[in-house]
Amino acid sequence: QVRLVESGGGLVQAGGSLRLSCAVSGRTSGSYEMGWFRQAPGKEREFVASISWSGRDIAYVDLVQGRFTISRDNAKNSVYLQMDSLKPEDTAVYYCVGRFEGRPDYDHWGQGTQVTVSS
Repeated sequence: QVRLVESGGGLVQAGGSLRLSCAVSGRTSGSYEMGWFRQAPGKEREFVASISWSGRDIAYVDLVQGRFTISRDNAKNSVYLQMDSLKPEDTAVYYCVGRFEGRPDYDHWGQGTQVTVSS
């Protein structure tokens, strides 16, 4: 059973930075794509970023392009989200997600970590 555990959330002022981490445990051998979603109060959950098993294929939602950087370390079974130039509208619960290659949806979700950006 795959388990994802996020860490690194917190309170930061606008313009600041945070780095989220996600530790993966369980059977993830083979191509396992990972990513991040977020959900702000009163809003629907939205895609933030994704990264392929090799790290060669990366995608971002337009709102964070140029400010956020996703990366992974397969040796440490971890994925990261470096968030720079944070804005109050980035305030949300951030979820780490994962899926095996070929799956249409993300099957595995972490419990979420709160990120709050003050103005």
